Amino acid sequence: MAGSEHKYHFLRDCIQKTLNEWSSQISPDLVREFPDVLECTVSHAVEKINPDEREEMKVSAKLFIVGSNSSSSTKNAVDMACSVLGVAQLDSVIIASPPVEDGVNLSLEHLQPYWEELENLVQSKKIVAIGTSDLDKTQLEQLYQWAQVKPNSNQVNLASCCVMPPDLTAFAKQFDIQLLTHNDPKELLSEASFQEALQDSIPDIQAHEWVPLWLLRYSVIVKSRGIIKSKGYILQAKRRGS
Repeated sequence: MAGSEHKYHFLRDCIQKTLNEWSSQISPDLVREFPDVLECTVSHAVEKINPDEREEMKVSAKLFIVGSNSSSSTKNAVDMACSVLGVAQLDSVIIASPPVEDGVNLSLEHLQPYWEELENLVQSKKIVAIGTSDLDKTQLEQLYQWAQVKPNSNQVNLASCCVMPPDLTAFAKQFDIQLLTHNDPKELLSEASFQEALQDSIPDIQAHEWVPLWLLRYSVIVKSRGIIKSKGYILQAKRRGS
């Protein structure tokens, strides 16, 4: 759990640090007028990929849906990641299981709208391969049988199972699905935690009006050496009613 907790606090600190730096560089009037769109970018913190080196890099992402919003978040997140990194295509995108109400089990129905959006992005060549996270054997099998573009990977949280479940392992092997591990907390960013970071960084803003929609974590890996060249998070939030 320690790793998960650390990740949760680290992310909140990153958001706050970015907002602090961004708000110190902009006109206070911009915040006072409360526009519906605030683009909080700290340019030196993001490194675009040199087109000449693109072939040598693997660009992968994991998408966390935070708000109970439409599946169009998926396209927005991928478009924004491509734009920020200066690439036309992501090599792989894993989608974290979308939030469901307490006591409700994640079903194929919950996943379908997001997966269809990912399939469209594969067909339009914005993504090469797509994968899932935290699906058990039954959920993965249902998705696999229904999907047009099959998942090529499934992440398993080792905090919840120290050994890969044999039925999941057998199914993944049969259909050539790569099983990966992760230690992300169940909720990487809560609405309350985002609003606290916002309020602390930009006191003039009505933080309770802003809700996070999605969070994308990306990493750029040098294929030949297996080292991470850069990594970061992209987050989108919106004002209620906007």
